[in-house]
Amino acid sequence: MSNPVTALIADDEAPMRDLLRARLHTVWPELQIVAEAANGVQAVELGSQHRPDIAFLDIRMPGLSGIEAARQLYTHSHIVFATAYDQYALDAFQQGALDYLLKPVSADRLATTCARLRTRLETRRGANRESEAPEIGQQLARLTALLENKGQAKPKSGYLRWIQAQVGASLRMVSTREVLFFQADDKYTRVQTATSEFLIRKTLKELLDELDPDEFWRIHRSTLVRVDAIAEVSRDVRGRQMLRLKNFDGEQLEVSRNHSYLFQQM
Repeated sequence: MSNPVTALIADDEAPMRDLLRARLHTVWPELQIVAEAANGVQAVELGSQHRPDIAFLDIRMPGLSGIEAARQLYTHSHIVFATAYDQYALDAFQQGALDYLLKPVSADRLATTCARLRTRLETRRGANRESEAPEIGQQLARLTALLENKGQAKPKSGYLRWIQAQVGASLRMVSTREVLFFQADDKYTRVQTATSEFLIRKTLKELLDELDPDEFWRIHRSTLVRVDAIAEVSRDVRGRQMLRLKNFDGEQLEVSRNHSYLFQQM
């Protein structure tokens, strides 16, 4: 293709924009990011101004949602939605002209999406995008209906969704959905997922104020645990309540006496 391929990134979280931009540069160095938006209104304004070939849109944004913005951009831009919530009726993307990325965006998944976009651009660039309007419009309508009718798929607002962990010279974005437990560790807090461990400089008290209390329980003065990660509660030889976690081969977690009321059946 003689002309450079251009793209818009729209996400209300700056670290997510930074991460997507960096990974796009790795998997598609020639792609030109012509604009970045922090909300849906900006996305529409910048998209109309720059008319990018591709628009990467977060689904949940203030002002206008990614879906509402897509309704005004898809006639001239290929749409890729980004979402942190895999409950979001992903069957709506199984066919047709829309694609999605699950945040935090992995390099492998992004490479697959970019390969699809290259194919579409090579075969359809210069063609009238209006010809795809019925197909895309139907997909947007299905997705909107699924999101509105299945309230359980909607995130609770105001709670912490991402943990920023420094790994060497890089910043790792860890979704709170991945975290099994947080544990105080001297001046740091240990963040444990099923496969990795990180240290952050956020205290347990700060985390307790920022996390959804229905998702994370304090079971000890030094430990917060994801409720749906608990596989089993048992007592050891000393009579202490101990938690075994799903898909985790590490240590069991002690429940202090002050928090034993959480498991009154024991």
